[in-house]
Amino acid sequence: MSVFRPISSSQSAAQNPVPSADPRLRATPDYGTFGPSSDTGFSGSDPISRPRPARLRPEVLAIGMGIFLAGLVALIGNPYTRSRFTDLFPKNHEPVSPALARDSRELDRLKPQKQAEALLELAVEKSDGAADQISSRVDGWQGKLEWNSQIATLSAAALNSNDMRVRESGIEVELTAYGLAKNSASLEYLLKCADSSDHAQKTWALWALGLMGNRGVETARVVQVLAAHLKDSDEDSRRWAVEGLALAGTAEAMPILLQTMHDDPSPNVRERAACSIAESGMFTSEQRASVIPQLLNYSDDPSLDSQTHSWAFEALADITHQRLPNDSAAWRAWYENRK
Repeated sequence: MSVFRPISSSQSAAQNPVPSADPRLRATPDYGTFGPSSDTGFSGSDPISRPRPARLRPEVLAIGMGIFLAGLVALIGNPYTRSRFTDLFPKNHEPVSPALARDSRELDRLKPQKQAEALLELAVEKSDGAADQISSRVDGWQGKLEWNSQIATLSAAALNSNDMRVRESGIEVELTAYGLAKNSASLEYLLKCADSSDHAQKTWALWALGLMGNRGVETARVVQVLAAHLKDSDEDSRRWAVEGLALAGTAEAMPILLQTMHDDPSPNVRERAACSIAESGMFTSEQRASVIPQLLNYSDDPSLDSQTHSWAFEALADITHQRLPNDSAAWRAWYENRK
C-alpha cells in the first residue's frame, strides 16, 4: 500500500463559521491522510488539512491540533501499527480494553460520547466486535455526540485503515458527530452549503456529501452534484469534490475521477484524483482493478506530462501490489501475462 500525497496545510480551508443557528455542525480540527499509510507512493508534500465546518474555539484548536500533529508523522508514511496509533494520543491516554467491544452491559454504562470514542478506537485496532457495535449503536447516538479532538483523531485513523469496515465505522461516527442524520433533510442542508459563497462551508459540504453518499442517501444525486463541482473555477472546490467522489465509492464515480486525473488543469487536483483511484476513499478492490487498462494508457499518453505518467504508475502499483519499473512496456507485459 502507498501513502497518499497529503494536501498542504497552507492550502487548508479558511476558518469562517457556518451559521451558528444550525446546531448540527461542530468544529473540526485538521485531519491527516485519507487512505492507508505505507512507505512508498504518493508522498511528496506537506500534511493534509481537512475543511472545517465551523470556527474552532481556541482551546479546542490547541488541544486538537496538539494531539493530532504530535502523531501525524507516525501515521503518514508507515504501515499502521498499534504503537504508532497510540502515539496520536496524549501520554496519559489509557488504551481501551478489547473486551469492551464484546461487553454490551459495560458499554451501556458509558455515555454515548465515550461509547463512540472507545468503540472507534477498538475498530481502528481491529478488535473483534467493535465495528458491529458501532453499526448497532450509531443511530442511537444521533444528537448525543460532540465533535472533539479525540473523535477527529480516531476518524482520521479509521479512514487510514486498510479494512473497509473500519473506514465505514469512521464515516458513521463522523456523520453522527457532525449531527448529520442519514436522511433527505441533512442532504438538502449539505447541498445548500455546497453552493455557499463561504469557502470553508462549501469545501466542508463537498467532503460531507461524499460521506452521506457512501451511506446510501441519494447516492446517485450526490455523485452528480460532486461531478458538477469539478467544473468550478476554484481549484480548492474541485479538489474537495474529488475527495467526496472517492468517499461515495460508486462505480459511476470512478470514470469521473479518471477523466479528472487526465484533464484537470491543476496538478494538485489531478494527483488527488489519482490517489482516489488508487486507494483512497471507499472503492472496492474490484472497482480499482477495473481501471488498470486505462491507467496503462495514461502511463504513456503523450498528452499528459511526466508527473501524471508517474502518478499512473504509482496507482498501478497500489492497485496491483506489484513493484515494477515506471515503464509502460513492462506494465503492459505483466498485465497481458496476468490475463
